[in-house]
Amino acid sequence: MSQLSGASIAPPAGEGAISRVVIVGGGAAGWMAAAALSKVLGPRGPAITLIESEEIGIVGVGEATIPPIRAFNALIGLDEATFVRETRGTFKLGIEFVDWTRRGHRYFHPFGVYGHDFGAAPFEAVWRASRRAGQAQSLDAYSVCARAAALGRFAPIPQSANGPPPMGYAFHFDAGLYARLLRAHAEAAGVVRLEGKVVDVAMRGAGGFVEAVTLESGERIAGDLFIDCSGFRSLLLGQALETPFEDWSRWLPNDRALAVPSSNTEPPPPFTRSTARGVGWQWRIPLQHRTGNGYVFSSAHVSLDEARATLLSGLEGQPLAEPRLLTFQAGRREAFWVKNVVALGLASGFLEPLESTSIHLIQAGIARLLEMLPTKAFEPADARRYNRLMAADFENVRDFLVLHFHVTQRDDTAYWRDLRAMDPPDSLAERLAIHGATGRIFRETDELFTKTSWLAVLEGQEASVLGEDPLALSVSREVAAARLARIAEQAGEAVARMPGHADFIAAHCQASLHA
Repeated sequence: MSQLSGASIAPPAGEGAISRVVIVGGGAAGWMAAAALSKVLGPRGPAITLIESEEIGIVGVGEATIPPIRAFNALIGLDEATFVRETRGTFKLGIEFVDWTRRGHRYFHPFGVYGHDFGAAPFEAVWRASRRAGQAQSLDAYSVCARAAALGRFAPIPQSANGPPPMGYAFHFDAGLYARLLRAHAEAAGVVRLEGKVVDVAMRGAGGFVEAVTLESGERIAGDLFIDCSGFRSLLLGQALETPFEDWSRWLPNDRALAVPSSNTEPPPPFTRSTARGVGWQWRIPLQHRTGNGYVFSSAHVSLDEARATLLSGLEGQPLAEPRLLTFQAGRREAFWVKNVVALGLASGFLEPLESTSIHLIQAGIARLLEMLPTKAFEPADARRYNRLMAADFENVRDFLVLHFHVTQRDDTAYWRDLRAMDPPDSLAERLAIHGATGRIFRETDELFTKTSWLAVLEGQEASVLGEDPLALSVSREVAAARLARIAEQAGEAVARMPGHADFIAAHCQASLHA
């Protein structure tokens, strides 16, 4: 039965600061939590124990990220050059989408921003009006990231109000090496790692709190706060506390992925590529030592053998292993914090890696947990706020992902026809209605994806706009044309000063590929 009501139930005996945190599961989620909690809470904080099993391993699908990971690495004191070198990483300026709007078409979703606003008039409103008048270039001209990606260049640039449009960047990396790096940071800060598989979860009386977990060896580990990072199994939140799963497959029907590494055939480009297939889509993530590839698909629309053939035929280098199958379901748990258990990563829900949000959702959960670190009282109001905010995060990401599949001209397979015809979530339908009338794009408070992201996909997938934002009328065509030309010029000048992506890596963070 679900523990979602938040009714007042007697908490564990003894109020005050928690003294024992038990993290069940390793991988990126577990070690990110361990590294962040040990760094922020320090030696005077609770004792932190992490339990993981080498036998179980990690999923390790996500090897691409979005810009907020830079803040997380800074929080735990992880130097950027060290991070990239030790994870054999590369830099990411955005995502190139191939064949999503229609076959033969491509567009780029950049980080950073497009241009600058024109006072009260949003950039996109003035750009769209100027574009219709034949006085503006394509969106990519006003993005430092899009222009740098097209030329294979990279270097951070200083930001100023009168300079080129601000850029943003993230990383591609080996997820296993990242977990290893986080583990070193966490253990240096006092986190204790235990090897073993959890075989039993003991509850404390009738209150529904987890008291301890027992390992296959018979060792019993008690705690105050339990963090469930056990992956899709969701041992604590899903199984022990029976928290229901909210199924979103009616909007995101992909339920399988095949992943395989391949050899590099060229210097790594500074962007992720996502190529739409007849069913689902294929990713390409370039690292220093190899390229990560995967094919995400719906088992209701294509067989496993066909999916494997599609993946392998789309590789640009030689496969370095046999494709590995992952099975999942899009959705989330109805609550993320129940009693004294908080779930992170796959234990809390899954949204396919189309926009590289998995690591960010872990990061967001950790940040909110630190913000609302419970006492032994485990106040229900704290859990309600945490659950409300995390639910909003998941739903905002869901809507942005559904946008890619729903707003498309593709009708060449039953898969794409079904996605075009679906009724999107009400929250996305409202966004599309607002945008379709005047081109307006709004970002809600604390929402992950910026106006740049929504604009890139809506324009890239040619979502129709009937009218114009009245605010665009506040800027004359002459002023708009001159300022747009200057923005594009500044973006081009900034990119011209950048070295090649591979040259930047060689100079600052080249990995030792023979270590």
